[in-house]
Amino acid sequence: MSFLHLSFYTTFILSSLGLMFHRTHLVSALLCLESMMLALYIILAMWPIHNQSTSLTLTPIFMLAFSACEAGTGLAILVASTRTHGSDHLHNLNTLQC
Repeated sequence: MSFLHLSFYTTFILSSLGLMFHRTHLVSALLCLESMMLALYIILAMWPIHNQSTSLTLTPIFMLAFSACEAGTGLAILVASTRTHGSDHLHNLNTLQC
Protein backbone atom coordinates (compact mmCIF):
# COMPACT_ATOMS: atom_id res chain seq x y z
CA MET A 1 0.00 0.00 0.00
CA SER A 2 1.43 3.34 -0.98
CA PHE A 3 1.64 6.41 1.21
CA LEU A 4 -1.09 8.09 -0.85
CA HIS A 5 -3.58 5.28 -0.19
CA LEU A 6 -2.64 5.18 3.47
CA SER A 7 -3.23 8.91 3.87
CA PHE A 8 -6.67 8.71 2.22
CA TYR A 9 -7.72 5.75 4.34
CA THR A 10 -6.55 7.38 7.56
CA THR A 11 -8.33 10.62 6.61
CA PHE A 12 -11.60 8.75 6.12
CA ILE A 13 -11.17 6.71 9.32
CA LEU A 14 -10.25 9.75 11.43
CA SER A 15 -13.23 11.72 10.16
CA SER A 16 -15.59 8.81 10.85
CA LEU A 17 -14.11 8.47 14.35
CA GLY A 18 -14.64 12.20 14.83
CA LEU A 19 -18.25 11.75 13.78
CA MET A 20 -18.70 8.92 16.27
CA PHE A 21 -17.06 10.50 19.30
CA HIS A 22 -17.54 14.27 18.97
CA ARG A 23 -21.25 14.64 18.36
CA THR A 24 -22.00 17.55 20.67
CA HIS A 25 -22.55 20.21 17.99
CA LEU A 26 -24.24 19.90 14.65
CA VAL A 27 -21.47 21.95 13.05
CA SER A 28 -18.80 19.44 14.09
CA ALA A 29 -20.90 16.55 12.76
CA LEU A 30 -21.34 18.34 9.43
CA LEU A 31 -17.63 19.09 9.27
CA CYS A 32 -16.79 15.42 9.82
CA LEU A 33 -19.24 14.41 7.11
CA GLU A 34 -17.68 16.87 4.71
CA SER A 35 -14.18 15.57 5.39
CA MET A 36 -15.44 12.03 4.75
CA MET A 37 -16.92 13.16 1.44
CA LEU A 38 -13.69 14.93 0.50
CA ALA A 39 -11.67 11.79 1.22
CA LEU A 40 -14.07 9.73 -0.91
CA TYR A 41 -13.88 12.30 -3.69
CA ILE A 42 -10.09 12.16 -3.77
CA ILE A 43 -10.11 8.36 -3.72
CA LEU A 44 -12.61 8.25 -6.59
CA ALA A 45 -10.59 10.82 -8.53
CA MET A 46 -7.40 8.77 -8.14
CA TRP A 47 -9.04 5.43 -9.00
CA PRO A 48 -9.07 5.86 -12.84
CA ILE A 49 -5.48 7.14 -12.76
CA HIS A 50 -4.37 4.14 -10.73
CA ASN A 51 -6.20 1.63 -12.96
CA GLN A 52 -5.44 3.52 -16.19
CA SER A 53 -9.05 3.44 -17.37
CA THR A 54 -11.41 6.16 -18.51
CA SER A 55 -14.70 4.48 -17.67
CA LEU A 56 -15.02 5.98 -14.16
CA THR A 57 -13.99 9.57 -14.84
CA LEU A 58 -17.44 11.11 -14.24
CA THR A 59 -18.02 9.37 -10.91
CA PRO A 60 -16.09 11.95 -8.82
CA ILE A 61 -18.05 14.80 -10.43
CA PHE A 62 -21.37 13.18 -9.51
CA MET A 63 -20.15 12.54 -5.99
CA LEU A 64 -19.01 16.14 -5.66
CA ALA A 65 -22.47 17.31 -6.76
CA PHE A 66 -24.16 15.06 -4.19
CA SER A 67 -21.73 16.29 -1.55
CA ALA A 68 -22.65 19.90 -2.33
CA CYS A 69 -26.34 19.02 -2.02
CA GLU A 70 -25.64 17.31 1.31
CA ALA A 71 -23.75 20.35 2.57
CA GLY A 72 -26.57 22.69 1.57
CA THR A 73 -29.16 20.50 3.27
CA GLY A 74 -27.02 20.23 6.39
CA LEU A 75 -26.56 23.98 6.61
CA ALA A 76 -30.30 24.50 6.13
CA ILE A 77 -30.96 22.08 9.02
CA LEU A 78 -28.37 23.94 11.09
CA VAL A 79 -30.03 27.30 10.49
CA ALA A 80 -33.51 25.89 11.17
CA SER A 81 -32.44 24.19 14.41
CA THR A 82 -30.59 27.28 15.61
CA ARG A 83 -33.66 29.42 14.98
CA THR A 84 -36.07 27.05 16.72
CA HIS A 85 -33.92 25.72 19.59
CA GLY A 86 -31.44 28.56 20.09
CA SER A 87 -28.28 26.47 19.72
CA ASP A 88 -26.76 23.72 17.62
CA HIS A 89 -26.28 21.19 20.42
CA LEU A 90 -27.43 17.78 19.25
CA HIS A 91 -28.80 16.75 22.65
CA ASN A 92 -31.37 19.58 22.38
CA LEU A 93 -32.77 18.09 19.17
CA ASN A 94 -35.22 15.52 20.45
CA THR A 95 -37.77 14.16 18.01
CA LEU A 96 -40.32 13.56 20.77
CA GLN A 97 -40.65 17.27 21.56
CA CYS A 98 -42.47 19.78 19.36
